Amino acid sequence: MSDPERPLDPDLLKGYAFRVFGTMQGAVTAALIHLGDRLGLYLALAESGPVDSEALATRTGLNERWVREWLHNQGAAGLVEAQDDGRFWLSPEGRAVLADEDHPAFGAGMFDQLPDLMGVLPKLAESFRTGLGLPYDALGVEGARGVERGFAPWYKTFLVPTLIPAVEGAADRLRAGGRVADVGCGAGIALIELARAFPEADLHGYDISRHALARAEANRKEAGAANVTFHHAEEDPLPDDGSVDLALTFDCLHDMTHPDRVMHAIRGALAADGAWVIADIKAQPTYGENVEKNPMAAMMYGFSVLTCMSSALSEPGGAGLGTLGFHADLARDMTRAAGFTRFQRLPVDHPVNAFYEVRP
Repeated sequence: MSDPERPLDPDLLKGYAFRVFGTMQGAVTAALIHLGDRLGLYLALAESGPVDSEALATRTGLNERWVREWLHNQGAAGLVEAQDDGRFWLSPEGRAVLADEDHPAFGAGMFDQLPDLMGVLPKLAESFRTGLGLPYDALGVEGARGVERGFAPWYKTFLVPTLIPAVEGAADRLRAGGRVADVGCGAGIALIELARAFPEADLHGYDISRHALARAEANRKEAGAANVTFHHAEEDPLPDDGSVDLALTFDCLHDMTHPDRVMHAIRGALAADGAWVIADIKAQPTYGENVEKNPMAAMMYGFSVLTCMSSALSEPGGAGLGTLGFHADLARDMTRAAGFTRFQRLPVDHPVNAFYEVRP
């Protein structure tokens, strides 16, 4: 542990300054990832193979000088490969993460919301004074789109073949026309994937984000998913008649102002032999454990201030759990308080999330 009373060390000062400005380097590179995704530069690189800036500019219809500087940033950051002859290209890993929206590792979609995410900073300064955060809709349409593109690859790749079979009896119930309630459904991608696999199922999505629900309905129409219905949760809440066979909450409980109330509502909606699947961040009970076990802890706490905790404090008295605030012990205690008696972690591997099965 560093001694707070020791004199300033010139060598340590250099290292500290480098670490601080390293975060600035990450921030500006993130901005250029956003531009590369938005302008189709990664997709063009993935399709073309090694190209110079002139060829890439021609392929994308962009200005060569701007493309050249973008490539220099991306090459210096190690995100694109650079050759001595002035040509650049994407590695197979780069194509998966930055260009292929069907790959489960695709991550460029999360940068879609970056301008709106940074745009809330002036309002968040006031949140530090008042304690009141901002709802997700404060991030605008692009915020909803960024969340959608960030989570869609996993839903499309693993939800039906991996997660549903891990929940005993779930697939059979869905084939037989069982009812599903996806609480915090966002843009509805998970339900649309279930609709494709289980056309007899009765699928319902609930959310309070009007931007997300608008995208969900557009996605539903495009997919032709007639067995999916979306609801604004405050205007058309969950039923309380035990008619739901499978409830889902994916990456949303830690964002909610009152997750305990939602848990009680799910308990009232769920059939006596139904199941509730929770997906949420792999959080630890303490700050020290989060930092030790999660190499992205700083980013997670940062996202918490910008979005997750902010959303969870967007109403007076909000729980304010935050991105790393909903650990397994708390999840077990809260579900028990809501009237559930069985809680287990599912054997589903995911780099960020843990998955829990909860039953009455």
